[in-house]
Amino acid sequence: MEYHTAKSIVVVVLLLVSLAVFGLRVYRLLGANLRRGQPNPPFGSWGERLWGVIKFVGGQWRLFRFPAPGIAHFIIFWGFLALVLTILQAIIEGLVAFSNPEFVLPVVGSFGPLALLQDLFATLVVVAVVYALHLRLIVRRQRFEGSHKAQAVMVLLFILAIVVSLQVIAGIRIEAGEDTLAVWRPIATAVGALFAGLSASAMEVIEETAYWTHLAVVLAFLTELPGGKHFHVVTSIPAVLLRNLDPPGRLPPAPEFDGEVGVSSIEQYRRRQMLDFYTCTECGRCQEVCPAHASGLPLSPKLLMMNLRDNLIQSGEARRDERRDGAVLEKELVGDVISDEVLWACVTCFACDQECPLFIEHVTPIVDMRRHLVMEGRMDGMLQEAMANLGRYGNSFGQSERSRAKWTRVIDGKVKDARREPVEYLWFVGDYASYNSAITDVTRTTAEVFRHAELDFGLMFDAERNAGNDVRRVGEEGLFEMLTEANTVALEKCEFQTIVTTDPHTYNVLKIEYPPEVIGQRSVLHYSELLDQMLSDGRLQLRRGLGYRVTYHDPCYLGRYNGVYDAPRRIIEATGCDLIEMPRSGDRALCCGAGGGRIWMEEGETGERPAIMRVKEAAALAGVDTLVVTCPKDLVMFRDAAKSSGYADRLAVRDLIELVAEAL
Repeated sequence: MEYHTAKSIVVVVLLLVSLAVFGLRVYRLLGANLRRGQPNPPFGSWGERLWGVIKFVGGQWRLFRFPAPGIAHFIIFWGFLALVLTILQAIIEGLVAFSNPEFVLPVVGSFGPLALLQDLFATLVVVAVVYALHLRLIVRRQRFEGSHKAQAVMVLLFILAIVVSLQVIAGIRIEAGEDTLAVWRPIATAVGALFAGLSASAMEVIEETAYWTHLAVVLAFLTELPGGKHFHVVTSIPAVLLRNLDPPGRLPPAPEFDGEVGVSSIEQYRRRQMLDFYTCTECGRCQEVCPAHASGLPLSPKLLMMNLRDNLIQSGEARRDERRDGAVLEKELVGDVISDEVLWACVTCFACDQECPLFIEHVTPIVDMRRHLVMEGRMDGMLQEAMANLGRYGNSFGQSERSRAKWTRVIDGKVKDARREPVEYLWFVGDYASYNSAITDVTRTTAEVFRHAELDFGLMFDAERNAGNDVRRVGEEGLFEMLTEANTVALEKCEFQTIVTTDPHTYNVLKIEYPPEVIGQRSVLHYSELLDQMLSDGRLQLRRGLGYRVTYHDPCYLGRYNGVYDAPRRIIEATGCDLIEMPRSGDRALCCGAGGGRIWMEEGETGERPAIMRVKEAAALAGVDTLVVTCPKDLVMFRDAAKSSGYADRLAVRDLIELVAEAL
């Protein structure tokens, strides 16, 4: 049998075997396993979804938030696409070798600009792969901790072998005078020059060796693809196409099974959520921005996804093969696979979801599992007490509802009761601004600024209850519904045009999660948005420039969840202060650590708390003497952190409204 005939036979066999293995593995992972999940709600807005695929898969948009690795990945991604035709040429060349050993694909073998593009991309891919290997093997960045490093290195070496072997094949053919596009392949020409002086038979052996190396690695890569993190090559397009388009601050309805709320087994997740488990690239970007992880708590959003993926795969294998160890099926998802401590560590700050290049959701599956923990009463004592107080009194402090507006008693003049007379602005004050004695002076200052601006506002007084944002994220869905219903009844008794609040958590839940019929067409504003409007239309005029050198902390539920970044900054500038941004600001601001109900929980064993990290970050800015906040919880957390870390004497923690009042 001639060599070229044998070559075609071997290529056919290897290709069929590889495609069969790939197809079987993909079917088991996606077809069989995803079928075990819950059905998805209908998908719409297909134009927006398709644009997202173009922007975030094709354009790799979110990857550039980490510039150097993002550029490297962009080059590898597009380089591989540019070289796909060359890889296809190699495969078809082997298939038809028995009849036409010199076969060349149309265009691929005759279009010079394409040859130049492929030649350049091949070189760039080599550089990008070497850089990626450097990050993993030499730099060893912390965000890769816990990832499958060996698998990542293996795939990078696969890519390197594919590209280098292609260039060797092209270079030898140029050196042998067999490539009519040699002038368009300067780098391949240089590679070919390395073999100048060898005999024709020696070059032929090297060329065939490079060919078989190339083919073997391509097919090995194909069969390995569904085995780990690089499966995102297959799942990234459907994952981005079917991403959640709801506002970030809106949790999906609580799943319910046999009368119990929450998720307690992997099959109770929706199929779209399961797709996230497979799509995780283990890049660790989520882990790097997670405040819980940074403070030493046991949560890593990346490892959470990896553990959910492993459980989905292992349980699927166990169900298909009765001979396998049934211990996998006996594991409890909540407790064994994902520990209680991991779930309670989350501050629901949304930094992980914001950072993920492929829109993987971490907060939602955590809340789904928390709901199961709440159903079983598996929470610490402080949290249980807070939930009991919220159920009985409507606030976490356990104080009478009649004390909610106690802070108004020392204000000159009467504050309107919105239940008894119409107001333009209904001020939903919130628990911390109402009950925490350490910051009620700031609440009174807010009322004074509103009055100075002749704002027609009123309160619901003792009818107001906690708005329920963090209650829902704790997983207490029943209590959230109870609080929502109580507030709905109170709101229906009020005549107003706009709701204003100083609490971003309250702002998020009223604006995004309360039933539309409750709020209607009326606006929900954070007080920074209202002050910004009043400054721009002249209703509020600041008389004095303060001249302080300040920095500003973006609250998670105002910034990442609702995109309000500019209004507070414009107000700071209007007060005459010099604003210096912290290294982590805007949508990358570090959470104070209070969200997701963490403010009601025991600290537990932890390293440096997020609030202390944030205070130190602010204090490290040259000349900055004030940390400005726009959230009552931030005010409490950062003032406490400044005291406990020894920065209270050199860094004042002030609410934005205090600067405005002083500038008046």
